[in-house]
Amino acid sequence: MGPIHRPNMGPQRRQTRWRELLSRWLPDHIPIAYKLAMAITVLVVAGMALLGLTIISNQTQLMRAQMNDFGQTVVNQFAESAIEPVLANDLLGLRVTTNNLAASDSILGAAVYSDSGEVLASSGVLPAGGVIQLYERSRPLEESTRTHTFDWRRGEASGAQAELISFVCPIRFQDLTAGHALVTFTRASMVESSQVASKAIVWATVLMGVLTTITAFVMSRRLSRPIQDLMAARRAIDEGDFGYRFEEGRKDEIGYLMEGFNTMAEGLLEKSQVESVLSRFVDNSVATELLENLDKIRLGGKHVTASVLFADIVGFTSRSEKLAPEEIAELLNEYFYYVSKSCRFFQGRIDKFIGDCVMVVFGVPQKDPEHRFHAIACAFMIQRLVERLNVIRVDNGKLPVEFRIAVNCGDMLAGNLGTHDRMEYTVVGDAVNLASRLSSFADSGQIVVSEPLAMGPSVRERVVMRRYKEARLRGKEELVSTYLVEDIVPEQRQAIEAEIDAMLAEKELG
Repeated sequence: MGPIHRPNMGPQRRQTRWRELLSRWLPDHIPIAYKLAMAITVLVVAGMALLGLTIISNQTQLMRAQMNDFGQTVVNQFAESAIEPVLANDLLGLRVTTNNLAASDSILGAAVYSDSGEVLASSGVLPAGGVIQLYERSRPLEESTRTHTFDWRRGEASGAQAELISFVCPIRFQDLTAGHALVTFTRASMVESSQVASKAIVWATVLMGVLTTITAFVMSRRLSRPIQDLMAARRAIDEGDFGYRFEEGRKDEIGYLMEGFNTMAEGLLEKSQVESVLSRFVDNSVATELLENLDKIRLGGKHVTASVLFADIVGFTSRSEKLAPEEIAELLNEYFYYVSKSCRFFQGRIDKFIGDCVMVVFGVPQKDPEHRFHAIACAFMIQRLVERLNVIRVDNGKLPVEFRIAVNCGDMLAGNLGTHDRMEYTVVGDAVNLASRLSSFADSGQIVVSEPLAMGPSVRERVVMRRYKEARLRGKEELVSTYLVEDIVPEQRQAIEAEIDAMLAEKELG
């Protein structure tokens, strides 16, 4: 079996490792002001560095050209002055001329060679090798003049090293080459000038970088301030503060964006207000569904299986004749407030108020697998709450109020019913009608449920009931069997009592 060739994962692993390191050291959010400041600083520093390199390169080339011109002029003059001594073989005159030339501050060496390359007179620093080899390894400057660059160490002890350049040209008399002249210069001044210029440019670049960073940061902060304001506005909207507005007027793209945000916030505020007002007339779930599907609101409905509860006040008609309208409204509002809170506790939805009666639906529009038990538990909670409220009313010298409740479940039609200009989200059907008619069978403080609901799943095990009576209802051939709810399982009863305590405590604090 041959070797298994595995793909090379080295580059991918290195890239993954670099990403992990960057994600570990870099913050999750980098303000745009910092990004702008960094970008502007990098551009300015890079531009300054490029400009400095260009200036140094041009300056170096200019100084090199000037030195070449100067060296060429000196060596040509030296060759002219050496023609007569070379032809006359005047070695003393050549030495005097050479020594005088080498004594100059800018010239480190000078020499005169014969036509065969023999040194006739020399003074100062000379390049290694003979003049013939010097011609071979030097570069031409003009037709006759050549240059040779070499490093020279001042002494083994000092270790100082300098870059020197030699200019060499032939000594000609008419068409005869009588010898060769050589002059050596130092490039120290040129190198020093380049170093000084480089340092000046480096310091100028650093200074410009610092000033640019500060200026760019200040400008970026000013430019990014509207963006920070937009971020603050976005956080305010997320927190539900739809009253946030931009007061600043700008005549640019950001100003246009701020105006758009103000318009959007105004629309969200109006929607929130409409939803708040609408939720007072219909259930919150229905209001939310209507607002989220405005383009889909139309007449019609669908068949669902749900539970419905009717709770009305016993003897309300005779009692209302003895009370003022304000007292009647106060009584109804108080009890319906607690009925509403009880419904929400068991995921119920108040469908409508019918005088002194309230209709509650469970399992619509949101599905609830426990809608049967929740409807009965809600009815039990209402009766327990009414009992405790009556104790408070009697202590305050008021008459107690009694409720009778009927609960049923079954198939019903749920949807928008009515006309195109006046509709209502509700449930209708035989199961709803039966629940409404069963409420007339109950006495004060009783909870009547139909037999299908009493025998339904998840009800018999958690609700204590007894058979009540059979009734013949108009429109139905068979007798309707009913049950009375007497109690529920202890754990659920304890949860109900705790919630009632919280509601009554809230009332006392309010």
